[in-house]
Amino acid sequence: MIQVRPLTFPQDFQWGFAAAAPQIEGAAFEDGKEPSVWDTFARIPGKVLNGDTLDIACDHYHLYEKDLALMAQLGAKNYRLSISWPRIQPTGRGAVNPKGIDFYNRLIDACLQNGLTPWVTMFHWDLPQALEDDFGGWRDRRTAEAFGPYAETLVKALGDRVKNWITLNEIFCFTQDGYGNGTKAPGAKESEQVVNQTYHTALLAHGYAVRAVREFGGPGARVGITDNPIPTIPLTETERDIEAAQKAFIEINSRVLEPLYRGEYTEAYFKTVGEDAAQFKADDFKLISQPTDFLGLNVYTGQFVRAAEPQGYEILPLPASYPTADATWLAHAPQAIYWCARHVAEIYEVPSVIITENGAGYDDAPPVNGEVLDLHRRDYVRNYLKELHRAIGDGVPVEGYFLWSFMDNYEWMDGYQRRFGVVYNDYATQTRTPKLSAKWFSRVIAENRIV
Repeated sequence: MIQVRPLTFPQDFQWGFAAAAPQIEGAAFEDGKEPSVWDTFARIPGKVLNGDTLDIACDHYHLYEKDLALMAQLGAKNYRLSISWPRIQPTGRGAVNPKGIDFYNRLIDACLQNGLTPWVTMFHWDLPQALEDDFGGWRDRRTAEAFGPYAETLVKALGDRVKNWITLNEIFCFTQDGYGNGTKAPGAKESEQVVNQTYHTALLAHGYAVRAVREFGGPGARVGITDNPIPTIPLTETERDIEAAQKAFIEINSRVLEPLYRGEYTEAYFKTVGEDAAQFKADDFKLISQPTDFLGLNVYTGQFVRAAEPQGYEILPLPASYPTADATWLAHAPQAIYWCARHVAEIYEVPSVIITENGAGYDDAPPVNGEVLDLHRRDYVRNYLKELHRAIGDGVPVEGYFLWSFMDNYEWMDGYQRRFGVVYNDYATQTRTPKLSAKWFSRVIAENRIV
């Protein structure tokens, strides 16, 4: 009989699901919450498919107990969630909303009652609209300075039960997409210099949040950031192409990773941005580059790279028929998860890598006989997990994997059409139906191996 080697993960590997407050909670104007930039952006005609808003979403604000029970039933031990800044501080500064604090206290308690370790993201794109109106949002460092007290409020209120903190989610998306190309809230189209300034403001906010965890997090508190660097995959796993892929990775992702881990804007940064560099104060980088305990990586797709002159690398365009999800930006590239994790470990000596998001968006049809046979999603995740297993075997310090997403939810510009969940959500009835991928992933968690 042929012996199949089981693709088993380390005994203490952290498996979980991920979701974000603005995409699932709903209750957008309930119990003292004021608008976020996404509440405003979604109401601008033509910005979001079908004019979908975040007003109700998955109604998780009211249904969280059932959702967490289902998550536990599927075998999860960890849940990456986010907190809505305008639910805690309706205007982004000043008075704290007690009903907001109360909700997250109840949510964290319910996580623990269901055996779920909470991993809390402080900011997942839902900037209070008041900060956009009053300061210009991430254009102005006063927004970062407001983030500091907000982060302290969270850590002081929840830090007795929350020990895993993530400062920000995907700086690229709420800066470049929010202020550069205008595809995400607040929908601005600013100069490159202003966009780079928004990056810098976000990095400052991260620094204030790290400081808050260090000062008020208590014993065992850990903190990191979640980034979505563009993974560069060497066309061949040869020395020349690997060096080319690393060079490309550094330059393409220099706006975030270089200041975080080098403590300055480096040659790679200035090569990328030129005269459009952010303005900064001398001591900013002391705050930005404080040591963190892990780096969260959101990995969905990647770019293939080969060695070439004159810049040392060439990014290869994908053919028109290259396989993608229904989210057309999401080309299937399982090696991306291996190389993204390996690059940050080798280049920046990151001590711990957590895959904080990985998943695939399809326009799934409703359940038939109680089933959603999303074999395409299951196959996507399985192939990525095989590459993640290879990375761990090669010595990359990957310690956890969070599947995006627990359930179908508000997919930003794509509204409710595009579904990333492994649990199907009927938005009319708020009925949750685990898909085939959820049941398969449940076995992966239970057996701690790829099945």
